Amino acid sequence: MTEPNEVKVQVLLDIINSSAHQAIAEYKKTGHGVPGIDANTLHPLDFATDALALRKAIRLLEGACEQLNTILAPPQYTAYNFVNNHNWACIDVALQSRIADVLDKHPQGLSVDALANAVDHSKTKIARILRVLALKGCFKEVKRDVFANTRLSLMLKSKSNVAAYIRQFPKGAAALYETMMDKEFAKSGEIAKTPQASAVRKGGGDNSFWEMNDEALDIFHRGMVGYSEIQCSSAVLHYYPWDNVSSVVDVGSGTGAMSIPLAKMFPHLRITNQDLPEALEMARNIWEKNAPEALLGGHIEFVPLDFLEESPVVGKDVYYLRSIIHDWPDNESMVILRNIRKVMGPNSRVLIHECVLLRNFEEPDVGANEFSKDHEAPEHTLLNFGSHTTHQLDLVMWLAFNGKERTLNEFKIIAQVPSMPGHVDNV
Repeated sequence: MTEPNEVKVQVLLDIINSSAHQAIAEYKKTGHGVPGIDANTLHPLDFATDALALRKAIRLLEGACEQLNTILAPPQYTAYNFVNNHNWACIDVALQSRIADVLDKHPQGLSVDALANAVDHSKTKIARILRVLALKGCFKEVKRDVFANTRLSLMLKSKSNVAAYIRQFPKGAAALYETMMDKEFAKSGEIAKTPQASAVRKGGGDNSFWEMNDEALDIFHRGMVGYSEIQCSSAVLHYYPWDNVSSVVDVGSGTGAMSIPLAKMFPHLRITNQDLPEALEMARNIWEKNAPEALLGGHIEFVPLDFLEESPVVGKDVYYLRSIIHDWPDNESMVILRNIRKVMGPNSRVLIHECVLLRNFEEPDVGANEFSKDHEAPEHTLLNFGSHTTHQLDLVMWLAFNGKERTLNEFKIIAQVPSMPGHVDNV
């Protein structure tokens, strides 16, 4: 008889095999086949608006691979690997030095001597960094001391929205324990009392995340587009009944990461972009560049909004919030939702587009719905399919904003906001 732990390993191997074949099938549907790790061009599926089937396959694949390694590797080896990972530091060097931009002009490769001169760094050190990243398929050494871009390293070009998002990752992770022990920070939910704020303050900088100069603001909003691309947020265009909707308010719209593709795919929609004035000023320019036909149709408007202080425009069909609620602690999140509740009509809906955390022990009534059926991990895999991505995002929200990702039940709790004094409704 096969022992139970060996059965679990075999199940994980089966999941790896089946999910890899599912991913292969999704690539082949495009007619372009499976991308190569050394490819220096993007695959048509990389930025497709509907890559949900591929993402589901990858979720299983990476989760099962991680779990298999944890089971079979000695624990001291796995524990060491948790911290023995400096890819993020190498990526930071590549981003700030614009290495991908330089190599983009040399598709056949550029010598490390010429590259080092172009970015004004040590030849030896640049080569060491590129070789670390090349082990992950990010850049490639085409011959000795000659490097070129790959499909993965193209994400690091300075004009890439994904690069703009990666650049914003909190640098305050090292201050996490320190702030948990600091009386001023430990129990605070204020945005000025985050690990990121502590690290910035100690470095002599301004600890207010939201006060940015024009360059930082541009990077932030491009990063929000990049986050949408990373998360494949555009899948909502295909899985929500927009044909049955007449009007949409994009609450905290930024520069139109979601509302622009929404307007292009569903030109009948009347879309109201609402955000702070400086964001809307940038948004108008981006709409004029990327969706001028939508503006000419007269269906698009830009209305300033501070969603912590004001309500959005009245009586629209859908109030859409993408990656807004996770930036804020519960009290502020409830203020945002309460302000929306005040202006909703009898048939209005709030569409909250966020990651959802799964936990081992959750309220029993949570999960008896279509959401849980789609997100139920196969037997013998860990919660969240063995993948830690959503919980890592939860930490990012904590480090940067004192915000958080939430379980479905936590969303239900903050959605119980009053429409009038003494009366509670579900948003």
